Amino acid sequence: MKQIYFDNCLTSQPAPEVLDSMMPYFKENFYFPRSFVSGGSRISSDLEKFKKIIADSMGADSSEIHFTTGGTSANNIAIKGYLSANAGKGTHVILSVIDYPDLLANAAFFEQSGFRVTYINADKEGFIDLDELKSSIRSDTIMFMTTLANHVVGTVQPIKEIRQILDSADHKIVMHVDACEAYARLPINVKELGIDLMSISAHKIHGPQGVGALYQRKGIILGPVKHGVSRIDTLETGGVSIASIAGFAKAVELIFNHFNEYNKKIKELRDYLLKEIEEKIPYTLLNGSQEEKRAPHNLNISFDYIEGEAIMMMLDLSGISVATGSACASQGLKPNYVLMALGRNHEQSHGSMKFTLSRYNTKKEIDYTVKKLAEIVKELRSRSPLYNKE
Repeated sequence: MKQIYFDNCLTSQPAPEVLDSMMPYFKENFYFPRSFVSGGSRISSDLEKFKKIIADSMGADSSEIHFTTGGTSANNIAIKGYLSANAGKGTHVILSVIDYPDLLANAAFFEQSGFRVTYINADKEGFIDLDELKSSIRSDTIMFMTTLANHVVGTVQPIKEIRQILDSADHKIVMHVDACEAYARLPINVKELGIDLMSISAHKIHGPQGVGALYQRKGIILGPVKHGVSRIDTLETGGVSIASIAGFAKAVELIFNHFNEYNKKIKELRDYLLKEIEEKIPYTLLNGSQEEKRAPHNLNISFDYIEGEAIMMMLDLSGISVATGSACASQGLKPNYVLMALGRNHEQSHGSMKFTLSRYNTKKEIDYTVKKLAEIVKELRSRSPLYNKE
């Protein structure tokens, strides 16, 4: 069997149609946009079409879409751009202790620069404490940041309720949403949800690596984060690959033309994987929320008495790619900060595995994976001093 890939949280396989859509921009249509030049004008027209595809997918206007070099770039442009341009309105920011590293790192940067940051807690399923959010709002609060679908356990935050809480303040509080794990897997309408800024990424949805986009609601002012010549966008200065943008747009088009079908399939595969693991492997624990309150592609499970890194390496030897609980948290063997914040202990955190599925996965792959996983878990537990079950 070919390599089985269950690490779509990290990156995903580019769709064949995506690669085909990119080739003309590597060959004959390699120009940057430019006025009064036929080739450049044609690329400008293509870029507007690509923007519209992205905008339509989230209920935005084309003018509100900025192409970036990825989700991290979009997060930095949104957070640094807004806080630097609007510090005169306030210097207090709110986010949670379980947010994506991009958000936490930016918050820490501004905290060192004199801003005040409040880090709110989450419950055992990964939902942020809304009462704590409400009580944290101050007269100088200007931004709330959140990760729409948690990158570790897949829990989906209640954005509408959050927006209502923010709107209860007597001044504007901008909401920035990292939607890189949620976009194209959950229905998102930025207008209906009251999102002001939102980052998305292509390579997590079968598009190319190295390209993403930032949604910037009309009227939201961002200061420049990168200074230099504007080739594609005034916020992401310098060159951005036209071919990659074309591939991004094609990936979005493919998904949203079959949105319900694709996500129904992924959710069914995820639920089947969970059922098989729970039936065939004892002493496991599902991390995160249940069913509709988690992203359809995410399954995070702790295997008691053993290390996730050992499971990952042994699965890799069997041709199966998965992630440990430390993914997106550290490059070392530290317990995952999200799982620890949810009340898991060190052993449960270290023994966690994250399976993130795509429309290219099959039940046959899951059957093979669970078979190998059961063998590996049994073998590792037989060596573990923590395990003494008969």
